[in-house]
Amino acid sequence: MSAPAVAPTIAERALRVREEILQMAAGEHGAHVGGGLSATDVLCVLYLEVLRLRPDEPGWPGRDRFVLSKGHASAALYAVLAEAGFLEREELETYCKAGSRLAGHPLRRLPGVEFPTGSLGHGLSLATGIALGLRRAHSESRAFALLGDGELQEGSVWEAVMLAGHLRLGNLTAIVDRNRLQITGSTEDCVALEPLADRWRAFGWDVVEVDGHDHAALRTALTTTGARPTMVLAHTVKGAGVPMFEGDRRSHAVKLSPRNHRRALAGLRAGAAS
Repeated sequence: MSAPAVAPTIAERALRVREEILQMAAGEHGAHVGGGLSATDVLCVLYLEVLRLRPDEPGWPGRDRFVLSKGHASAALYAVLAEAGFLEREELETYCKAGSRLAGHPLRRLPGVEFPTGSLGHGLSLATGIALGLRRAHSESRAFALLGDGELQEGSVWEAVMLAGHLRLGNLTAIVDRNRLQITGSTEDCVALEPLADRWRAFGWDVVEVDGHDHAALRTALTTTGARPTMVLAHTVKGAGVPMFEGDRRSHAVKLSPRNHRRALAGLRAGAAS
């Protein structure tokens, strides 16, 4: 009699997601690798452990809602949706191809996607509206939005921060992928964001700072609720998990050659095994 199958750990599933991101980046159009890898652990903990979802019933009224405000990290989202059971893993091979549901930025027609995103700075406003609607419907569901730190330079983000704080939307959680790099360089050199946590607190938010690659810490932070909206400040590394990309702004958007694809996978797997 064979032994029962052992369920993969969250770390093993995150490794698989990172492998899929690299596979998509090796395709014809490449992918936004750096920000996808930095957000992988947040997305895995959200979709695999925190969000109340039914992959076989994507429109379930009791579901939690998630908005990927940094829509260019779509490859990471698609890989996590496949891991969570919203689509078949084979569909990832169609990434960015003509007629595919897996466009360069998420589309509403894909199960698990609440809104199309890609124009930076709007995702938190969408999530704020969702949270307000859920509260008025007396729903116990929650709304989440994942933002890149570079997009915090958009004024529309701060309009949503102010409104959500004013409305005391305790069912709203924003996560900031704080990898400190955007396509043009350091966020602090482009438009300084610090003291970032204090700025959100000043607008009436509770702030929880965590290592954005620590699954247990993320799980605790993302399940924390209160009378006010929560911002999870996830300190991450751009290109996390792949040594050739870590901390390098040039990993923002990458098309991997066969040689570099093999090199990236080797570095990822070696790091996971150590």
